[in-house]
Amino acid sequence: MGDKDFLKLALEQAKKSVEDGGFPAGAVVVKDGKVISEATSMGILLHDPTSHAETAAIREACKKLKSFDLLGATMYESLASCTMCFSVAYWAGVSRIVSGARKTKEMVEKGYYEGLTDVEKLNEENNKKIELVFIPDFEQESLELVKEWESKNG
Repeated sequence: MGDKDFLKLALEQAKKSVEDGGFPAGAVVVKDGKVISEATSMGILLHDPTSHAETAAIREACKKLKSFDLLGATMYESLASCTMCFSVAYWAGVSRIVSGARKTKEMVEKGYYEGLTDVEKLNEENNKKIELVFIPDFEQESLELVKEWESKNG
């Protein structure tokens, strides 16, 4: 499987998140070509502001590997990381983040992100760098899922 296949799994997690009543974001952590964890964004339902899909996937991957070090792992995310999730990936040692949709000004205005903080700029200023990859193939589908969620929760 390649980046697009794993990114599609993250999008499937985002769809599952919506079905389960969560925010339309999904994430998958892969290491050595194997899916270690998959997660949805259940913060609203769990009353846990840290339960974003990326953070949940990283927590689960660390538990499964019995390590806090995910060096060599790639995190696939249906939506671009917020600053919190990017920071969690950094502290967990994630080597790559592959995103399926970029942060938009509209999403920031709706409160889906903390602001216009640019994680690429943050990455440049960090001691160690995460390889950041954007693959646009599923961006439209990811953004349409957000709109679907908005129409249900609006």
